Order: sequence, then C-alpha cells, then structure tokens
Amino acid sequence: TGMGLSEGFWHHEYWLPPGATWEDMKDSADVHYPQPQDLLLCIPGALFLIIVRCIFERTVALPLGRRLGVNDKLRPKVQPNATLEGFYVLLGRTPKEEDLISLAKQSDLPVKKVETWFRHRRAQDRPTVMKKFCEASWRFTFYLTSFFSGLALLYDKPWFWDHTVCWLRFPQQPLLPALGWFYLLELSFYCSLVATLPFDVKRKDFKEQIIHHIATITLIFVSYCANLVRFGMIVMLVHDASDYILELAKMLHYMKWKRVCEAVFIVFAVVFIISRLVIFPLITYYYFVTKFQLFLITCLINTFLMILQLLHAFWSYLIIQMIFSVILHGAKRKDARSDTEESDRSEAEDLAKNE
Repeated sequence: TGMGLSEGFWHHEYWLPPGATWEDMKDSADVHYPQPQDLLLCIPGALFLIIVRCIFERTVALPLGRRLGVNDKLRPKVQPNATLEGFYVLLGRTPKEEDLISLAKQSDLPVKKVETWFRHRRAQDRPTVMKKFCEASWRFTFYLTSFFSGLALLYDKPWFWDHTVCWLRFPQQPLLPALGWFYLLELSFYCSLVATLPFDVKRKDFKEQIIHHIATITLIFVSYCANLVRFGMIVMLVHDASDYILELAKMLHYMKWKRVCEAVFIVFAVVFIISRLVIFPLITYYYFVTKFQLFLITCLINTFLMILQLLHAFWSYLIIQMIFSVILHGAKRKDARSDTEESDRSEAEDLAKNE
C-alpha cells in the first residue's frame, strides 16, 4: 500500500497540466529536470546552515556588536528561591493576585517582594540586546547574499523581465543547475528557521511567522516538484527584496543609531510595500492566475499565495502604523511591533522599542 499511496500522491494529473506526464520530464544526458528527491538535501542543508550560523554569530556578529557598542543593560540578580522558582517554571511567569498571596505565605516574604522577584526573574529570561543583534546580523547576511545572488542569476533571463515567456513550453523547461541550488538554499534556510524557532527571540507575531514559514516551505517544495521553477524564482526574488533592509534597520536600532535607523526603516517600508503590495499581486500573481492553466497543484499554490498576500497586508498595516506613530509623530516610542516577526521575516521589528 505504501507504493500505491506514493504513486497516488505523485500522480501526474495532480502535479502537471492536462496532457503532460512525468515521462516528459525524464532526465537525459544533457537535459536535467527537477526531481522531487533532490529536495531531500534540504535536511543536511538546514543542519549545515545552523552550524554556519552558530559559527558566524560567535566569530563575526558578537565581536562586531561589541565594536559597534551594542551593550546589554545590567539586569538585577534574582535571589535563589526554590518555592518561587518552582512556580515560575511549572505554573507560569506572571502569577495572579491569589497566587502571589499564597506564595508570599509559603516563602515568608511580603507580597511586594514576591512581585518584584517575578519581575526580575522575567527580565533575566528576556533575550539580551546582543542576542537580538547577532540574530539580525545573521539574517541580514543571508538575505543580502540570497537576494543579490538571485538577481545575478536572473537578470539576463528573458522570462524574468517578460512574464509571458515564463510559461513557454511548460512543464518541459530544463532546470539550470544554478537555479536548482538556489532553490535548495532557500528551502534549507526556511527549514533551519523552523528548527531554531524555539531558541530564537520570540516575537509578538509568532503565530503569523509559523504560518508564513509553512506557506513558504510548501510553495518552494510544490513549485520545484511541478517544475514551476521560473515562477518560483520570481516570487522568491520579489520577497527577498526588502528583508535585508529590515535586518539592517534592526541592527542600527540595537546600536542606538536612531536617525540612521529611522531612515533605513522608511526605505524598507517603501521597498516592502512596492514589492509585496504592488509588484507581487499586480504583476507576478496576476500573470499566474490569468495566463496559467488551473489544475490541482496550481490551485494549491494559489491558496498559499493568497495566505502570503494576507500576511503582507497585515504587516504593511503594522509598518505604516509604526511610521506614523513613531517616526512622524516622534510619539512616546511605543512597542507597536516590538520583537515582531521573523521573516517577512520580522517586519516592523523592535524599531519602536526602547527596551
């Protein structure tokens, strides 16, 4: 039955347009097509990226952060207290009124002292500014590299500039090895982000991040298997256009270079909104919906692209809100999106945040 299931899953009518079969995409000596098993390399790929990241954060980001004056506020040390620690670990970091009273009785301390203990204990667990700086540096380096290498791979391809050419002779479009490796790199990166989610700085839109990662991983996987690599490359490039600018803004924020940070953030906002709310829906997505035959996989891709588009609208709203409240009004810098969002990857992040 295992074999029957996998044959059912890979049935060509689901994955390929009417009239095409997997036979049309058999490799020959000089022509290579995407093969689903290629993507299994994303598992060692993700592990490799996590190792590279650890080395990068230790040997590059940390010394760089120190040189640039990123420093952590001193945090009050917490008196060890087994009763309070037990509650903190097992039952919750913010005890309710009645819990505070009973804990005060058990540990023979005034309620105020117990409250202060919990406040300091929470502060102790919050990620340090340096940890955030190291994370942002790693993402900045990755996004910058992936965006400009993607651009270098695509700028001379006719189908990059004219989306109508994108679909010619689909699905029999040979896979350029460089594009295959680029796909694998992106998939490995998103898998590494999911693997490190529990250890990374937890942002307010944690749930949206998870949805974003699942949608992205599904789109990369499905578009590769169905040989929608050209379309997938364009989508990835449009998405990568703003990410490295955001991470740079975050780094500047942690360095307390307020004015430069705000300028970079406004550039990020413009690039994000043009790429995600103009180019992506009106050009890339429009061509996909209007010029392309619908079959099962394209319907699935459609659904995930819609999810991404809703996330873009949500993040754009937060970004605009932040620019108005923080930068233009110089309002009390409120935590509109403090530690928000990884990918899209942490859109309006921490900028409004004075820890």
